[in-house]
Amino acid sequence: MVNKCVRALGLSSGGLDSILAALILKNQGIDVTWITFKTPFFSPTSAILASKQNNIPIRVEEITDIYMEMLKNPPAGYGKNMNPCMDCHTLMFAQAGAIMEREGFDFLFSGEVAGQRPMSQTKNSMNYVANNSGFKGHILRPLSARLFPETPMEQEGLVDREKLLNISGRSRKAQITLAKEMGVTQYPAPGGGCLLTDKGFSKKLRDLMVVQKNYDTRDLYLLSHGRHLRLTPDTRIVVGRTQAENQEISKLYDPSKDIKLRHARLAGPLTIIPGGGSEEIVRLAASICAGYTKADPVLPTQVLVQFQKKEEIVTVPVLKPVDLKNIVSYL
Repeated sequence: MVNKCVRALGLSSGGLDSILAALILKNQGIDVTWITFKTPFFSPTSAILASKQNNIPIRVEEITDIYMEMLKNPPAGYGKNMNPCMDCHTLMFAQAGAIMEREGFDFLFSGEVAGQRPMSQTKNSMNYVANNSGFKGHILRPLSARLFPETPMEQEGLVDREKLLNISGRSRKAQITLAKEMGVTQYPAPGGGCLLTDKGFSKKLRDLMVVQKNYDTRDLYLLSHGRHLRLTPDTRIVVGRTQAENQEISKLYDPSKDIKLRHARLAGPLTIIPGGGSEEIVRLAASICAGYTKADPVLPTQVLVQFQKKEEIVTVPVLKPVDLKNIVSYL
């Protein structure tokens, strides 16, 4: 190793592989910092927790705007759903690389394992990410490094290659054994984390991008909560399914432009019309909102409508979910 303070910036999901990759380098005396990214599709929560548990500093970067530009037409395409895994990793390394150059880090690293994921962690896809991120030669994957040619960091003595690993495949046995040896006892279960791999979420996102076209970041966060029903090409409603969802929808509700509905007397869902709607749309949304309560479907019922600082009670027929098949599109 060269006699200098070596600084490495690592992409972290907060999972076991990210933790082990950072500790392998830290045990070589390398000054390790993590970076994690935030969008409506994945959260920095696990990475922030791992940072606290393992005493590794972390920075969180919000990348929703540039991520959406990539997501509209990812060069390597999508996975099974709306997940652009290869271009997602490419974008993250590109963002991290810009910070590396700006702030004087020596190289980038990640917890990726060759062959662990069929789309994004094959050798070919990992090479694709390195080549297209603009930082080929600056990326180290400590858990699988000895399966790849030596990087400039190893050749220059910034990293001891003999202390890097050659893990491959989907088995977790090697990582779990290493975690025990390193005293790592707290880490999340593998898998999950990205909503873009979920079929239902992807359907809602595709509708927003293709049918509605005009949306903002708040609309993207709303996709994680409630039933989404499209009433017209320009209008959808969000209907809470649980009290917890009602609370999350309420946090994202914008009283300056959204319309909020609840049954005037009965317990039931919070419903919002993002961006508002015509009187006809409001009455239809009120009927749908009432349909998810215990209101008598035979009799008209009352729904409270709120817009900006105004409140109004409207009397509408009750539309039960079974009645909606020819009226709305379920998302």
